[in-house]
Amino acid sequence: MAALSPAQAPDPALVQGASVTFEPGARTAWHTHPLGQTLIVTAGCGWVQRWGGPIEEIRPGDVVWFAPGEKHWHGAAPTTAMTHIAIQEKKDGKVVDWMEHVSDEQYHT
Repeated sequence: MAALSPAQAPDPALVQGASVTFEPGARTAWHTHPLGQTLIVTAGCGWVQRWGGPIEEIRPGDVVWFAPGEKHWHGAAPTTAMTHIAIQEKKDGKVVDWMEHVSDEQYHT
């Protein structure tokens, strides 16, 4: 489970952000962002994975960039919560394209 605290600029601004806290083991589904996404880790320990790549550990102070259209997921490590600030921009009114869930097998690989 994740807790989301959005911080959105009013129109015509295109930027959106949120502080997101993931409980241990919680993660997003696979997804992409039309203009990319920046994560700034503020607490805990988490994992990110790009499609076809290894799982990478992230910790407070780490900044992660996902390129436009890059399929990825992010979330907490199995035994530790993680909080990050997520920043992305709208393109044609859209900030994210959600895809399939990250399976337990993918998460524990």
